[in-house]
Amino acid sequence: MEGIIIRDMDPKDIPFVVEIEQDSFSMPWSRNAFYSDVYSPLSYHKVATYMGNIVGYICIWIIGTDAHILNLAVHRNWRRMGIASSLLMEAMKDMLFKRVEFVDLEVRASNMAAIRLYEKFGFKPVGIRKGYYEAPKEDAVIMELSFENISDDELLET
Repeated sequence: MEGIIIRDMDPKDIPFVVEIEQDSFSMPWSRNAFYSDVYSPLSYHKVATYMGNIVGYICIWIIGTDAHILNLAVHRNWRRMGIASSLLMEAMKDMLFKRVEFVDLEVRASNMAAIRLYEKFGFKPVGIRKGYYEAPKEDAVIMELSFENISDDELLET
């Protein structure tokens, strides 16, 4: 989407990120969890902004050649505009640059929009974590992607 800027998350962004988090998830991360995570050496955080306002974010842990997507959310007024795709694409390019070989995530089994998004980027469902989510209780679909055969050119086509 034109006008969207993706940049590193700054600690001053956290109050705005928490608002999106609380509106997006039934079991949201706390403000303290974000502050703790943003300073972790394993952490990778980006925000999407429009005219200076935060409209989405992604949080990932990168451990050696493996990565785990912790969180991806977009403000309710900005959904279905390609912002989640832009955040994920930027993160995947950075992961390739950092020589990540494998990335995984969990997603609510009922969240078909997110599952389709991840599938569009080449993630495959590989299992179920029974009762992983609370409020409401729900299974998680485990999705994985190997960067083995993915190039920057292929990401640009997504």
